[in-house]
Amino acid sequence: MLYNHAEIMGISFLNIDREVLYNGIIYPKLRQQQKQFFVTANPEIVMLANEQPNYKAIVNQADYILPDGSGIVLASKIMRQPIEERIPGFEVMTHLIGYAEEEELGCYFLGADELVLEEFIKRIKQLHPNLVISGYHHGFFDLDDQQVVDDVKQSKADMVFVALGSPRQEQWIVKHYESFNKGLFMGVGGSFDVIAGKVKRAPKGWIKLNLEWLYRLLQQPFRWKRILKVFHFMFRVAIKRY
Repeated sequence: MLYNHAEIMGISFLNIDREVLYNGIIYPKLRQQQKQFFVTANPEIVMLANEQPNYKAIVNQADYILPDGSGIVLASKIMRQPIEERIPGFEVMTHLIGYAEEEELGCYFLGADELVLEEFIKRIKQLHPNLVISGYHHGFFDLDDQQVVDDVKQSKADMVFVALGSPRQEQWIVKHYESFNKGLFMGVGGSFDVIAGKVKRAPKGWIKLNLEWLYRLLQQPFRWKRILKVFHFMFRVAIKRY
């Protein structure tokens, strides 16, 4: 089935709501054991993709690119291609973990440092005691490390969540995607850190007001350069539109 898309700075975003995403795309492909590669792109990733052509080519190899960030939704309105709904990667991951527990599907978790990963796995086991954890591995390895690829492959996981940060997580997925016969692959950035308790996610009220970026800045002042990229992104979008 063909779905609507919205193009922003050369990145084609899937323009659907979550119900269609889950029931129309993800669940059927999981049942049929078809591979699927998701990128959840925020303004920072779009900017990075436009600064690095090789990375842009990698992002555009994804089967689906999800609009992660209020800046993407706002940009789509400026470009007169309004996106239906912001779909944060963190929320997709947590939803799919719950679905995996219900359907007895296996999950592999790749990324973060060893201490964060151990705490993350501990927390996941508390939240989802019946989840099939096919395997996990920290994120400190070379992208060409075949042992990591073999471990993921031998786990026969139905979902592989890769928390290496961008662009590394997408680079790893694309580099080894053909090695796998099945599985949903998605880069999830710092999601393991949030669940492990190392980083706090913005309260729901802040998220509803599209102020998650401000909450992050207040919690982590060193992120100010990354926040500036969001403003640069909006400026670029406005210039292109007007």
